[in-house]
Order: sequence, then C-alpha cells, then structure tokens
Amino acid sequence: MASEREIIEVFRKIEGEVAGFIGASLVDLDSGMTLGAHTVRQNFDLGAASAYNSEIVKQKNKAIQALGLKSALEDILLTLSDQIHLIKLVTPQTFIYLAADRSLTNLAIVRASVAKHGSMLA
Repeated sequence: MASEREIIEVFRKIEGEVAGFIGASLVDLDSGMTLGAHTVRQNFDLGAASAYNSEIVKQKNKAIQALGLKSALEDILLTLSDQIHLIKLVTPQTFIYLAADRSLTNLAIVRASVAKHGSMLA
C-alpha cells in the first residue's frame, strides 16, 4: 500500500494533466475512509465524497452479483451539469475518486491520466 505522501504525489501528477482538476482521493471501499487526498478547492469535502462514493461502488457490485454477471467493475462515471466525477477501482478494496470541472476537461483526458498514474497506487 502506498503511503499518504505517495498518494498525494500521484494526485499532483494527475492535477498537472487534467485541466479543471478539483480533487481526488484514494478510498478504502469497506470503510469509506480516505487513505490520501489532494484538492485545489478547500471547500470541496473529499472525506464526505469518499464515504458516499464507497456506497455507490458497493451497491453497483451488489447489482452485478444479483444479475449473475461474471464481469468486474472497473469504473463509474457521474456527469453533473458542471463537473465530471470518476470512480476508478484500483484494487478490489480501493478506488480513486476524482472530480474535475466539466467545462475545462473531457472524460478521455481524465480516464487516461487516472489510468496512467493510478496503477502506482495498486
């Protein structure tokens, strides 16, 4: 497991590539606890977002199981009127949650940057 300092360094690299970066966190799925986070908006509560998003991932995994699918969840995209929120599983127990300003970036850039740097957190 990466240290908090290493997690923040990964998110700073992503921030440098994603225009409109708001914040990102590495989250423990079971507890919803933030393992490391970095934001450029101090009023953006990454701790609360991490906890709520862990519930989204848990519910989606339950749906996959209930449907008898043999697939594994890779990511979830939430598109808001002004933001893109990406939830990307790093391991079965952890995920990256990232928020970016929708008017300044696009999903392809967000996904590419998270894929490029997020693997360092596995």
